[in-house]
Amino acid sequence: MTNAADILFEEITGVGGNLGLITLNRPQVLNALSLNMITSMYAKLTEWDSAAQIKAVVIRAEGRAFCAGGDIRLAYEIGRAGADNPEFFDVEYKLNRFIYNFSKPFIALMNGLTMGGGAGISITGSHRVVTRNFSFAMPETGIGFYPDVGMGYFLARMPCKIGFYLGLSGVRITAEDCLALQLVDAMVAPESLEKIIAKLADTKLQNEVEVNEVINSFALPVGKSELLDHEAEIQTCFSKNTFEEIFNALEHYPTPWCEVVAASINTKSPTSLKVTLRQLQTYGRLQFNECIEFDLRLTRQFLLGHDFYEGIRAAIIDKDQSPNWSPTKMNEVSAAVVEKYFL
Repeated sequence: MTNAADILFEEITGVGGNLGLITLNRPQVLNALSLNMITSMYAKLTEWDSAAQIKAVVIRAEGRAFCAGGDIRLAYEIGRAGADNPEFFDVEYKLNRFIYNFSKPFIALMNGLTMGGGAGISITGSHRVVTRNFSFAMPETGIGFYPDVGMGYFLARMPCKIGFYLGLSGVRITAEDCLALQLVDAMVAPESLEKIIAKLADTKLQNEVEVNEVINSFALPVGKSELLDHEAEIQTCFSKNTFEEIFNALEHYPTPWCEVVAASINTKSPTSLKVTLRQLQTYGRLQFNECIEFDLRLTRQFLLGHDFYEGIRAAIIDKDQSPNWSPTKMNEVSAAVVEKYFL
């Protein structure tokens, strides 16, 4: 169950205005977002967006994860009960869009795992700060879904088709990887997060430069991105036009790394993989707000299908990690099946 303590709001008195502070406070489930948390956040941000005394907003989280995503168990239960199930996603996507277009600095302080819906309330902000403990993933193809919450916009724009690799494989990457991809802005020590909040409160924050100066005063040197060691393999394999061509390229690329990636991708939902590829190919031509609108269209189709519920069953409900996808084979997912998601 979700209660008011699952998300906390406060205003910190500061120089030149107050700082709005959001704290995700559901660490026992890795701060998974419930509908109540999402609606509460949307309402408070709407208030703060027009409040003259609020100069900026910071979001952080308690526990070892920033946010592992949306509460997909609830989505499963609603869907299995036969109820119409778009409300959670409709409100969530409204929140993602609102954060992306927020009129004031929106500063995400991310310590620990950040996946799915967690990325939708942080990466979409104007300033993205992580610690060495941070990791990022969009693992939705593994539960019969696709990279939603506006993240397709960011994945489609990564260099060398790296976003296609991340979206299709669902692999988890590090803070150094995300910095190299410019998905986040700075890395700091975990113990610096409270200091950053205090310094932001004590700074006027009249412009973006002042926000950046506060963050950069705590920034650590950035190490090497191991992900970029595989840039050539990713570019070669994930630049293909069809999923069959991508998979064939991975199987025939002469490195063990590609063999591992191919084996991992082969466990994902065939429908999810083909729809995700088409999504990323499409989103590279769209603005963020258009991508969010498209997300809702795609999600409604997935909620009518089989694989989303089967993926959650296997991963979260029964935890047997053995989803029975339908269709089970890639060649059974026709162009017509994919097309209906985009109509």
